[in-house]
Amino acid sequence: MSEMIGSVVSQVLVKGQFAVLLYFLAVNGWYLVLLVSSLLELRHHMLLITDESRHLLLSSTLSPTISILAPAYNEEATIETSLRALLALQYPSLEIIVISDGSKDRTVQVLIEKFALVAVKTIYEQRIKTKPVRSLYRSSTYSSLVVVDKENGGKADALNVGLSFARGELVCAIDADTLIEADGLQRMVRPFLYATDVVATGGTIRVVNGSQVRHGRVAKTAVPTHMLAGMQVVEYLRAFLFGRLGWNRLGGNIIISGAFGLFQREAVVNAGGYLHDTVGEDMELVLRLKRLSYEQGGPGKIGFVPDPVAWTEVPESAAVLGRQRDRWHRGLADVLWRHRRMLFNPRYGVTGLFVFPYYAFVELLAPVVEAIGLIGLLFGLVFGVVDWKFAGLFYLTAYGLGTALTAFTLILEDISFHRYETFRDRVLLFWWALLEDLGYRQLTVYWRLRGLWKYMRGRKDWGAMERKGFRPVTASS
Repeated sequence: MSEMIGSVVSQVLVKGQFAVLLYFLAVNGWYLVLLVSSLLELRHHMLLITDESRHLLLSSTLSPTISILAPAYNEEATIETSLRALLALQYPSLEIIVISDGSKDRTVQVLIEKFALVAVKTIYEQRIKTKPVRSLYRSSTYSSLVVVDKENGGKADALNVGLSFARGELVCAIDADTLIEADGLQRMVRPFLYATDVVATGGTIRVVNGSQVRHGRVAKTAVPTHMLAGMQVVEYLRAFLFGRLGWNRLGGNIIISGAFGLFQREAVVNAGGYLHDTVGEDMELVLRLKRLSYEQGGPGKIGFVPDPVAWTEVPESAAVLGRQRDRWHRGLADVLWRHRRMLFNPRYGVTGLFVFPYYAFVELLAPVVEAIGLIGLLFGLVFGVVDWKFAGLFYLTAYGLGTALTAFTLILEDISFHRYETFRDRVLLFWWALLEDLGYRQLTVYWRLRGLWKYMRGRKDWGAMERKGFRPVTASS
């Protein structure tokens, strides 16, 4: 009897390991396609951008008007610095709308005092249902600044209120802790000037931890020495310069970071604005705009522009980072389920036949497959089904491919945008790339599995996201 059970277990393990191996080969084969695509797209992009075009755009009165939507909740301590950084952005036709989402501290009072706000009549067209607006202010010193004070309703509700007040052709939704580079909007708007079918564009998010900040700008870049922050620098570079840049050429971008993206305002309003009952409201909006473009016509191209940069602080605590990653995975699962009709549906073109399946079977299910593979490997070694030498060779192959992919991304960064200039930074980046698969990746698998489990249980909470704040420039720097 025991021999029969052992035989069955052996057969299951062998078939399971074979399936995982096929999955591994398929995923890495697709990564190779993305790799080539990202290289071609970066080459095209570097040939396209010139200093002359940016200077012409800066002085052009024909540039599309932009409204920045900046939700704020209890930001009394940082709101002045953040807002002054936004007011210093280099763009000819810019409107800034700060939405206080029922702040209980002195956020609104600080804005009134520091920016000479004057109360005006609260008259606006409410095209999207939101929580009531309590007060509306305009600055007497900055004509482009509008401040809205509303009842608390969450980030999505605040953004929807901002959409009702915005007058720009394009809207840019940002996070309160995001630092946009001075010419970021000039660079980001470029796809809207070159084509009429663009509905949204996204830029690159980089990690500010370890760098020095002065007056809301990154004064000196540096790779952090903190292990978790350093590995996230590598992650972010790979996600944007490999993943999103590669999908750009293939027409498959369906994610724009909620921290830095430009959207056609009218298209967003017509689509119903941001959803309240999801933790993935940024991806959901992008995918909804993409789906509606197939169903109703109109612009539907989602672009990624690698050189506009916004800097953000990432968690340095495993507990906080874990909450962030399981929330991201819950958001991914929720968005894919809401739009599941697109899966393998030829009506939705490339998105339905290739992009959606990739996110469903690779991005969403990868932690499940990896966990099954690790558990199966352990059982296989215990029962003697898997050879130790084969297991070691397989792991080294996977580790080598992952490290090579990351190294290629770091090379792309160095030969193109070159934000990290010192030898120390290059060594640190490569060091974190080498260490990433030795524990950190396994942690992210656990966090994403936890996110899937929470999603199946209906959890929609965000979780606390403590931050340490930006590192200022010191006198000795």
